[in-house]
Amino acid sequence: MSASPERIREVVERYVALVGTGTADEIVALYAEDATVEDPIGSDVRTGHAAIREFYATLEGLDQETRLITARIGGGQAAFHFEIVTKAGEKTYTLSPIDVMTFDDDGVVTSMRAYWADTDMVVG
Repeated sequence: MSASPERIREVVERYVALVGTGTADEIVALYAEDATVEDPIGSDVRTGHAAIREFYATLEGLDQETRLITARIGGGQAAFHFEIVTKAGEKTYTLSPIDVMTFDDDGVVTSMRAYWADTDMVVG
């Protein structure tokens, strides 16, 4: 039996919040030990906690805000659209990826694929 839609939504909401203000360790705790991350789609797939931690560590210390726009959940998976606004000096960088996650029966992320490209970044 797959994780409940409520549990998956809780993890998605926590993930989006942590991308904005959390630590790499907090984000990695949402993932299974052998999970995979492909962000953005078409890039090298990172497998396991060490590789995933290294990826999310690049977000630590950035001035970011995030918000969940919409999520669709079913069959132990979630597809969700969210926004990341990063402030750097006088500029603001806005990215709105669509992420697809799969979950194990306990609601732990087993894979994440992020759909976005450099052309999706809005600089203001």
